[in-house]
Amino acid sequence: MASDIGFWIRARLELAYFSGYALIMQRHTGGVGVVLRFQRVRPRRSDRFQPLKSAEITPRFLDQIILALKRWKFDIVSSDEVCRRAVTLASPHRFVCLTFDGASKDLITSAYPVLSRHGVPFTVYVPTAFPDGVGEAWWLALEAIIARETRVSLVIDRKELHFNIPSASEKYQLHHFLESWMRSLPAPDLSVAINDLCKRYSVDLAALSRASSLDWSDLARLAADPLVTIGSATVNYPVLSNLKNTAAQREMMMGAAVARAVFQREVRHFAYPFGDAASFRRQHAGMAEEAGFVSAASAIPGVIEPAGRTGLYALPRISWDGRLRSLRALRVMLSGAMLPRPVMPPPTGTGDPGPETRPDAAF
Repeated sequence: MASDIGFWIRARLELAYFSGYALIMQRHTGGVGVVLRFQRVRPRRSDRFQPLKSAEITPRFLDQIILALKRWKFDIVSSDEVCRRAVTLASPHRFVCLTFDGASKDLITSAYPVLSRHGVPFTVYVPTAFPDGVGEAWWLALEAIIARETRVSLVIDRKELHFNIPSASEKYQLHHFLESWMRSLPAPDLSVAINDLCKRYSVDLAALSRASSLDWSDLARLAADPLVTIGSATVNYPVLSNLKNTAAQREMMMGAAVARAVFQREVRHFAYPFGDAASFRRQHAGMAEEAGFVSAASAIPGVIEPAGRTGLYALPRISWDGRLRSLRALRVMLSGAMLPRPVMPPPTGTGDPGPETRPDAAF
């Protein structure tokens, strides 16, 4: 994964903005609104190796986004309102819904002060093992190990492999390879692989995961705010398509049950872990409905169409790429003009997984 988003992608976004193409096309491509997906909000870092940079934005840029949405006359709405507008006729104003995946600690430390100051609604999707202190943030451990080491060894397919990674570019290549491999593993095998790697390189996976996640007291503070919607994202945040149906259904049902028991309220909205078209199957949409959710959000890019033309159990979302720090690019993405057509995952999890899920996949 490159550390920058690329000259040509930026150039196409700028051209779409300054030519007026995006705003001209918006009436045809913009639907009634957009759900934005964020993951981490924290101050900018200067490290040369930042493989997860695309999943981060700064508090300052979040502030700029909200100010811009208000200036552009978008309605900033809750997940409940998204569902209502998705099944009714188009409203005079288009909407944006702000959602946050992963329940990262910086949501309360960096994002919430900005969001509450602006008085805007937002949704946080919680994988309940993490505030319980037993979740495994394997993606953070992988980043930490590769960032620190110049040589990494691990077992893949029963073979001991060794990688020399003295430069940043070699670290990015290895991270991309190992992240893709780990994403493909069944949940028990993934746990074994990351725990073995952490043991080899003295990374405390449990402590790292706890420190990076919201705890229940943080979530109670958020839940007390009427502008905050608490959603579910399973228990352990697995790739659902790597699980048997019974295990996937258990993850979804238990995640909902724990959240409902803790907050003593209905938890009506769900987000598929990772959310791209390869990470869940059509069957999981039925499981989400059976679990009592009224929506299930993906990370497949797209806009919300009115009058029931968008399926509530595969809601498209634009995953904002933190390497883009341009409000002009945001305006283009909100128009829908540069987005690929959303594609549902295949029923069996085999075959073409559909388009990539980051905004730059349209290019």
